Parts: sequence; C-alpha cells; structure tokens
Amino acid sequence: MKKVLLDTNAYARLLLGDERVLDVLGNADAVYVSAVVLGELYAGFKGGAREADNHRRLQEFLRKDTVHIMPVTQHTASVFGEIKHNLKRAGTPTPINDVWIAAHAVEAGAYLITFDQHFLRVPGLLLWAHIYEP
Repeated sequence: MKKVLLDTNAYARLLLGDERVLDVLGNADAVYVSAVVLGELYAGFKGGAREADNHRRLQEFLRKDTVHIMPVTQHTASVFGEIKHNLKRAGTPTPINDVWIAAHAVEAGAYLITFDQHFLRVPGLLLWAHIYEP
C-alpha cells in the first residue's frame, strides 16, 4: 500500500503497538490523517489522565515526513455529499464523522486503515485487508 489514511481506532491501536498497523505504516509512502480524526482524538484526550502525554505523542507522529494532515475542503465536501447520498439511498446509515473520514480516504486515493466494519458499506472506498478479519 502506497497511501493510507488512519481512522481514529487505528491510531489508538498504533499507540498500543498493534503489529498489523505498525507494519502497514512502515510500508506506506504517505500516511494521511483526516482533520476529522484529529478532532475525535482531541475530544478523546480531554479530561483523560494522560491528556498532555497524548497530545505530545500525537504531535510527534504528525511531524513525521510521511504524515500529512488532510483539511476539509470544498472537494472533500463534494465527495462527502456523494458518499452520504449513496449510503442513504442504500439504507445504510453510517456515523457522520465516518462519512467525512471515508470522503478523505476517497479524495486521497488512500486505503483506509480501520477496524470498523461499517466502512465496508461505502462504495469506492479502498479498505485495509485486516478489516475483513474477525
């Protein structure tokens, strides 16, 4: 995989030393992090006993040469609208933040690294193989 985008749960597993996530990141030419994922992470850090440490570790990760933050742009919004429309038409509701994350992955042409099965319902989304494993 040349380009990957980390979902929030994949970043959490990275911090826990999940070998599968470490391996895919080590082989990626580009690692994307959605601004939406950053928001979810910052919200999760709030009120936790390790908030400052979590912020420090995230900033270290974001400073890596291969890591790129994806801002929400007009193009992202257009991709989001298409994905959201297709999911609604198919009767497959998906958490709204995850629709934004999927839009970023599609926009970047990146494989989404996630452990959430509901991403399987997103047409055109490139998914990491381990999502299929129990």
